[in-house]
Amino acid sequence: MNGAAERSRLPFARPNVLDLAPLYEVLRREAPITPVTTPAGDPAWLVTRFDEVRELLGDKRLGRSHPEPERASRITTAAVQEGPSGDYATEEADHTRMRRLLTPAFSAKRMVMLSDHVRHLVDGCVDRLQAERDAAPDGVVDLHAGLAFPVPVAVICRLLGAPEGDREYFASLSGRMADYAIGDEAERAREEFNDYMATLAEAKRARPGEDVISDLVRAQSADADFDYAEMIRLCVGLLFAGHETTVNRIGLGTLFLLTRPGQWRALTADPAGRVNATVEEIMRLGAPGDLGLLRYAHTDVDVAGVTIRSGDAVILSVNSANRDAAVYTDAETFDPDRPERGHLGFGHGSHFCIGASLARTELRIVFAALAERLPGLRLAKDVDELKVRTTLTGGVSELPVTW
Repeated sequence: MNGAAERSRLPFARPNVLDLAPLYEVLRREAPITPVTTPAGDPAWLVTRFDEVRELLGDKRLGRSHPEPERASRITTAAVQEGPSGDYATEEADHTRMRRLLTPAFSAKRMVMLSDHVRHLVDGCVDRLQAERDAAPDGVVDLHAGLAFPVPVAVICRLLGAPEGDREYFASLSGRMADYAIGDEAERAREEFNDYMATLAEAKRARPGEDVISDLVRAQSADADFDYAEMIRLCVGLLFAGHETTVNRIGLGTLFLLTRPGQWRALTADPAGRVNATVEEIMRLGAPGDLGLLRYAHTDVDVAGVTIRSGDAVILSVNSANRDAAVYTDAETFDPDRPERGHLGFGHGSHFCIGASLARTELRIVFAALAERLPGLRLAKDVDELKVRTTLTGGVSELPVTW
């Protein structure tokens, strides 16, 4: 592709937090699998078109591990996605065990049982936001600090069994782990998070509860093949992923709705009838972050006329795939009424997000409550003025609103 050399380093510059770089559209059309340079300076393949991203998400020839980790391309300096993870020889077995252990905790039935707790949390946050708005001289409050952050954190704390009083601490660790602008500090944050989780796991071993971390500690004690360090990494990953992406999607979803007043009015007119489709459109367009999902080829893979060699790094851009005009009508338009259903916001195949039902539960309750209780909600800043996070999960670090 002409000019590819000048445009091949990730992340691509984007106009604002809601829109992707225009280059993605060019790549989908001209070079859906293209060589790029990662933010860490290493080579990788970037996959941008829906069909190829979906195919490779479900392809077991790609994985998170690498046969020679020390030679693998690094993606960023962020500790949660710097390079390969897991044991190359046991990755598939480890993944199967993880799914078996966690599926009951994240079942749809469990989410129904959790719904009342989520509603209580959301209503409490809205009550406090109303009080803060009434007391603020300018009537402006931060929806990020007042709702988008505390609700997902409290929910994942309850599900996993982490002390809610520690939420500010581990949320800070999560942010530092995912920040690709702070270099070695991200790795130090991961080490600190591992230490925190090991301490919590030992507390659960001494006094187990009815929670996911206690379940994992019991399973690790009973299974000689379930490595202790693997269990700690899994607990950290659950605590991180269980709140970080939902926090950002509440923020991005609010921005999509409030910058499109017609869609916001439609939701406030019929919250119960429209919230499910609205959340799915948020999941389609609001995939956070500027990069994608990192995989490594475990053997040579031929796809779309390109040969990806064994050991090559592959970045699957879900953001780009979900805006593919070959799949979606007016793909860049936020439209809950669109005729197409389905997206890759939760992944695909054997790695489909195990927390999808949890995320949907939280997002549906949040946006229905906002539409019912704060129908006059509006932004107090232009989108271009908002502080954008320099993390793998992206999103905004503030969301000033009023009503």
